[in-house]
Amino acid sequence: MNPRVIAGLVGAFVFLILLSGSLFTVRQTQQALVLQFGEPKSVIAEPGLHFKIPLVQDVYYYDSRILDLDPQGQDMSLIDQRRINVDSFARYRIVDPLKFYQTVLTETAFRDRFGNILNGSVRDALGRTDLADVLGAKRQEVMHEITTAVSRRAEEFGIKVVEVRIGRTELTADTTQATYNRMRSDRMAEAADFRGRGQEQKSRIEADADRERTIILAEAEKEAQTLLGEGQAESRKILNQAQGKDAEFYGFFRSMEAYRGSLGDGTTMVLSPNSDFFRYFNNLPR
Repeated sequence: MNPRVIAGLVGAFVFLILLSGSLFTVRQTQQALVLQFGEPKSVIAEPGLHFKIPLVQDVYYYDSRILDLDPQGQDMSLIDQRRINVDSFARYRIVDPLKFYQTVLTETAFRDRFGNILNGSVRDALGRTDLADVLGAKRQEVMHEITTAVSRRAEEFGIKVVEVRIGRTELTADTTQATYNRMRSDRMAEAADFRGRGQEQKSRIEADADRERTIILAEAEKEAQTLLGEGQAESRKILNQAQGKDAEFYGFFRSMEAYRGSLGDGTTMVLSPNSDFFRYFNNLPR
């Protein structure tokens, strides 16, 4: 083969290699940092085909989308000394690839360093609150405090914090048992208080009922005695009137009452047949 042809082929091959090494593509979801011998030269955020000096310049790609940071969960103490397991996460975007490169170089290193910052901010904020604030209406205030603290450190890394959230908050096993025991004690104390107040109310009701019963019985006895006295007075009046009209019949009636009162219930009496007590029996017609 002609040496010129061979040289031409070799030159073309070398040219293609150099050409391919001088072209790089930035996708729509990426941004690129061009380095020359390790020194930053330019930041490319526009997607498309771009040129670099082959064998001299290198390209680092960083995602331009919103990314997630989910560090390892942590055990921590609240202001009320309760221990909880907290799992927090953040969403962020790389807005300055050059500062990001100069600070942490890679996303893996960033996740380690900024994950510690996120956990520290969560620990500082929750350490000044109690469980009711974390789970109740003040949760938004706590999250705002954490977001503000994390955002202040974000500029150092060339990122922008989009959102910070606490994904899971659980009591530790010891705290759960202690909380259960305290709740159980509170419920038992409350039940004892209810029983005590119920017993007091029961005693008061029974005392009122006994007092009312005594009053009712006394009034009834009084009324009964009054009626009995009135009845006896009326009876004596009627008997007196009857005696005035027919003394013999009155004597007979009184004797019948005496017989009924004396001879009932199997009573045994020893009397002379000529006793005045039996005068109406002795005068019966034959």
